[in-house]
Amino acid sequence: MNVPGLDLPRLARHLERIGLTQGPLTADVIQGGKSNLTYIVRDDSHTLVVRRPPLGHVLATAHDMSREYRVMSALQDTAVPVPRTYHLCQDPDVIGADFYVMEFVPGGQPPLTPKLARDLTDVLAALHSIDPETVGLGDFGRPEGFLNRQVTRWKRQLDASRSRDVAGIDELHTRLTQAVPDSGPPAIVHGDFKLGNTLIENGQLKAVLDWEMSTLGDPLTDLALFLLYGDFAMLDTVPRTDSGFPADTGLSSDTGLGAGTGFPADAGSAADAGFSIDSGDLAAHYAKASGRDLSRLGWYIGLACFKLAVIAEGIHFRFTQGLTVGDGFAEVGATVEPLVERGLREVK
Repeated sequence: MNVPGLDLPRLARHLERIGLTQGPLTADVIQGGKSNLTYIVRDDSHTLVVRRPPLGHVLATAHDMSREYRVMSALQDTAVPVPRTYHLCQDPDVIGADFYVMEFVPGGQPPLTPKLARDLTDVLAALHSIDPETVGLGDFGRPEGFLNRQVTRWKRQLDASRSRDVAGIDELHTRLTQAVPDSGPPAIVHGDFKLGNTLIENGQLKAVLDWEMSTLGDPLTDLALFLLYGDFAMLDTVPRTDSGFPADTGLSSDTGLGAGTGFPADAGSAADAGFSIDSGDLAAHYAKASGRDLSRLGWYIGLACFKLAVIAEGIHFRFTQGLTVGDGFAEVGATVEPLVERGLREVK
């Protein structure tokens, strides 16, 4: 059985030697693109998940298996549901790259309900309430200057992908630069918290996945991006596809700007079902659960708008250069200015 990125005979021998599996293995890829690759691996009696960097990746720091493994291992037995981690292998002779093995958790991403939205918000607040020192993550990042680095980083990314004038985008960057808030207590930040990075079974949140962007920083960046993903009107025109973000954007390639984001891809689904999901209510719910001050939340929403606008502009640039594969990329450029306009409304 030929599975791209996995040498199954070598993997089988390695996992059998450490007592995780026995005998030949089969495997299925369950995630592709330029993000970390995920496989379901089975022997006759075990089902496990193996995660490795993308094929042909260049920047090791963008696909650090030990980082994901460490944070999920640290969060075991906390209020944040994560798969059990079993093994980290940093011997390239096994499959040609670092990889780790974790528990298989069944589930999917069903349409969001108000209860599930609140559950996601509660888990985000729970993550942000964990003292990093108590779970061995006190040195997991550099929280001091985190917001300034974010603003600088995304401006640098914008400058690397400019191909046209985008009304207001430099003004948004200037406003963000001039009004950086004082961060509250630092927290473990997921970096891309959304429904698409969780597993849900029977209406219950079973696991939070895709910790490759996690660090220590300002937790309101997580909240703002989660809430922005839920703005149906803003995201309605964005193609529901793997947008192919490169590793150096700082977001995984399956981040998406529609399906798999924080809320249902179908903007009308909640209303059609007879309920609404209000981001203001979720923000208030988060504030109550976390005790965090949200008085400057508008700035964080503005930063989230800037980040998504920069990502979309990069996709548009690659589309114009003929460097995208698949459908839907022609429309991505049209989302940039609405995101910028929303950001400017948030950051006065």
